[in-house]
Amino acid sequence: MNHDTKQSGAANVVSSHSVFGAPCWVSLTSRDLAATENFYAAVLGWRWRTGKMGDRFRIALADGVPVAGIAAVAALWQMAVAWTPYFAVSDADAAAARARERGGTVAVGPLSFPPGRAALLADRHGATFGIWEGELFTDWDTWRRAAPAFIRLHTRDAFDAAIFYGEVLEWATEKPGCCEVRYEANEVVLRSEGEIVARISSGALEAAPDPTIRPHWQIHFSVSDVAACVEAAEHHGGTVLRQGPDEAVLRDPDGAQFTITSRRDR
Repeated sequence: MNHDTKQSGAANVVSSHSVFGAPCWVSLTSRDLAATENFYAAVLGWRWRTGKMGDRFRIALADGVPVAGIAAVAALWQMAVAWTPYFAVSDADAAAARARERGGTVAVGPLSFPPGRAALLADRHGATFGIWEGELFTDWDTWRRAAPAFIRLHTRDAFDAAIFYGEVLEWATEKPGCCEVRYEANEVVLRSEGEIVARISSGALEAAPDPTIRPHWQIHFSVSDVAACVEAAEHHGGTVLRQGPDEAVLRDPDGAQFTITSRRDR
């Protein structure tokens, strides 16, 4: 991948300009930071460090690589407890404006969070997502190897959602490095440099939009042993919503839902 970089001391730093349109981070809101840390340490093997924004923020590390952020602000700001994906953009203000113009909602921001700027948005069907402009927390390729297998949007109309996100995040444009969008096996599939990074699903091609679906982005974390992670989740206060041999949908003790997927199924 040909990354755009900027000089930071003696090191080159990857910015959101180089991977625009692709998911580049995931974050979780929490009511109990210590309990959240203990749960994900047990289930996913993460370790923790304090974020630059203070004691209410933590960075999750997988084998020393920053992979996710957790903020103890759900109770303070009366926010829902949930995992949220963030997409890299070259201009947060422009992306937020495009979302508004297309029926989306800008809930927070764009705000300055050095080394970048972020905003929390919702698409026109209510699914929440974030955008990030600026220096990435870690090299994108490294994050992709250490972090989620992929993210999936469950929505009522995959084609309508793909048009919204494509226009807001500049997918399938003529810009060098933009994401590719294709329809495969009843899903819209997003690729960056040939690698699947997101999926948008609403059911079979011939099916009408389902009004009972609550549109949301689901984070899929890759693990080496699904059964062991399920056992750890149950032991530490989590709930198993659905389980198969290679995948399970879990809910943490605070109520946030996520999926674990076998690494061989990535």
